[in-house]
Amino acid sequence: MKVLGINAIYHDPSAALVVDGRVVAAAEEERFSRRKHGKRPLPWSAWELPELSAAWCLREAGIRPEELDAVAYSFDPALMATPEESGLFDGGDVMRKKYAEMAPDFLAHALPGLDPAKVRFVKHHVAHAASAGLAAPQRDNAVLVLDGRGEAHSHLAGRYTDGRLEVLAGQTLPHSLGLMYEELTDHLGFLRSSDEFKVMAMASYGKPRFVGELSGLIRATGDGGFVTERIDFTEFAPRLGKGDDWTEAHADLAASVQQRLEEVLVDLACWVHEQTGERTLTLAGGTALNCVANTRILAESPFEEVWVQPAAGDAGTALGAALHVATELGERTEPMPGAALGRSWTDDEIERWLQTAAIDYERPDDVAEAVAEVLADNGIVAWFQGRSEFGPRALGHRSLLAHPGHEANLERMNDVKGREQFRPVAPMVLLERAPEIFGRGPIPSPYMLFVHDVAPEWKDRIPTVTHVDGTARIQTIDRETEPLVHRMIAAFERRTGLPVVVNTSLNTAGRPMVDDPRDALECFGSAPVDLLAIGPFVVRRARATRR
Repeated sequence: MKVLGINAIYHDPSAALVVDGRVVAAAEEERFSRRKHGKRPLPWSAWELPELSAAWCLREAGIRPEELDAVAYSFDPALMATPEESGLFDGGDVMRKKYAEMAPDFLAHALPGLDPAKVRFVKHHVAHAASAGLAAPQRDNAVLVLDGRGEAHSHLAGRYTDGRLEVLAGQTLPHSLGLMYEELTDHLGFLRSSDEFKVMAMASYGKPRFVGELSGLIRATGDGGFVTERIDFTEFAPRLGKGDDWTEAHADLAASVQQRLEEVLVDLACWVHEQTGERTLTLAGGTALNCVANTRILAESPFEEVWVQPAAGDAGTALGAALHVATELGERTEPMPGAALGRSWTDDEIERWLQTAAIDYERPDDVAEAVAEVLADNGIVAWFQGRSEFGPRALGHRSLLAHPGHEANLERMNDVKGREQFRPVAPMVLLERAPEIFGRGPIPSPYMLFVHDVAPEWKDRIPTVTHVDGTARIQTIDRETEPLVHRMIAAFERRTGLPVVVNTSLNTAGRPMVDDPRDALECFGSAPVDLLAIGPFVVRRARATRR
């Protein structure tokens, strides 16, 4: 049984392929087109499909479009409310609905040989739910979906029992925690549906002194739903334009909204636990990328375990739609094998890229040892290994690495990437050493979707990755699943005594994460990076910058 999943209607277009119930490939269109987020979520972009990522998924599995049993499209136009019914009064929804209705024909044009009758529409939040509940290691689980919007809802609460979804609650529009957070993102001078993580980072610099005023405007209703009233953020802090300097009031507003979001999410998680009694909660939707909130849900809800799908935003709905339709067609689906679901290259292919670039390179005895040597000398390394990650986090396959023990390296890394200085960088840590360094959050934590408290005795030892609030968004590295990364960090620890390295995504500001060897070479050539480790090869900067 071969099912291709497609996300296209709003943002982060993507494709995923499920064969005989197993996830074999998944990728975001931005990694191919080199357009950040693939496209902007505008009505007239709703027709744009993830043509490149869909074609790659099929090639990866050796499947022709006519061999597909179904194509699952993660939006159902038949369920879409009118602009007036939704309360959003967005006239562009008429265009979005029309483009979604035409998606089968568009897909047949993009994938010659595909029968349009094989395209199945999947409710947006059901696709989100399946991307968590069916992809999780635990087959029976409660599921909570929160994002900006779907057809007529912004939320779903339910449970999965032996692969079947029971929907328990759904919040109708215009009430939306995701849209509320997007409005704040825009108010603070950032790009909505893109930069919400910057608001979460800014919140750590403020005090939640506006929570009292916001409590009546953002609240759970006790029946599995919530209310988000329209908020005039100018009452708390003036509107910022792009590049404007933010003030204490802006940080306090971010902190207040962040805290109120966390409190409502904990209430919603407690409600779904009351209904299900499950030990595991799975999360999806763009709000599930809020790692600070995820840790609070784990700490304060009755659930013993919280599992978040690594591509929790709209990109993940391609995966969820495919899993959902595969289940409908009688398949018993398997948990996703990890986030490394994208493109990869053989050693010979990588070497041909290096030769075509006419660049000096070496093949050391062990690339892990070569990288550890440069990191220990306080160099910055571009790390390109294996299959690319599905989702917004660099998880040890397309990463920029650095020494965590020098406080100045935070500013240095943000300069390399060309981004705001208030933003933190994250640590990768050996799984077996993580409990002595990081607390409160779950361990293992392989997808960088929770925050952890840094132990007091370690804060001065790893200042680069310790955020202003004393936390870190960690990725634990297991020797069994990531042997090369584990070996590299272990080699770094032998030289420095630190089982931690800085890990941030391999890209510069405004660009998608590096995906293919050409991207890696271009990034290395344009950024002040000391070493490119690409497959078993290394490329050194001709003249290293004095550190």
